Amino acid sequence: MEFRHTMKGRRALTAVAITTGLVLTVAGCGGGHDQNKSDKSASSSTPAKDDSGNKDKESESSTSEQVLAEVKGGGLTLKVTSAARDEGGFVTVEGTVTNGSGKSWVAADWRGDERELARNGGSIAGASLTDQTGKKKYLVLRDTEGRCLCTRFTGGVQPGESTDWFAQFPAPPEGTTKVDFQVGSMPPASIEISEGE
Repeated sequence: MEFRHTMKGRRALTAVAITTGLVLTVAGCGGGHDQNKSDKSASSSTPAKDDSGNKDKESESSTSEQVLAEVKGGGLTLKVTSAARDEGGFVTVEGTVTNGSGKSWVAADWRGDERELARNGGSIAGASLTDQTGKKKYLVLRDTEGRCLCTRFTGGVQPGESTDWFAQFPAPPEGTTKVDFQVGSMPPASIEISEGE
């Protein structure tokens, strides 16, 4: 009988402790309402447009300074902004593509002609680097299932929009620093490979 009363007492104490904890939690959550108001007033006092405008200008100027090559064709503008040799024995080429064609672009002709590359969909899988001096052409690297180590343009690129892209290639010999980047029907773009960090 004594044991039974002890268990009832413990249950009651546990219920009180849980209820107290819940009440304190609810009270703690309710106090954040005033803080949100002060956060809103603080954020509204800072000129958000000026901050974002400056960031856009900075990113535009830094991007325009780093363009290694730019080619146009079929209403598209392809920019190469980086070509870095990495220690792993490959070169990563990056850039942007802008769709000025007036219609949605899905990169179907950029994926390459090989049957294995068709599974990549709209991508930059058909790109290549050509070493004119060494007379060698390097194709985009692929994994064991045939997926390219490159950008897939899922959903395409809408008119007037730009999107970033990348592609990884086997690295040309150490002495080779200038190569031609080419994809689809775009003209080749001569780029210089920099040493990665």
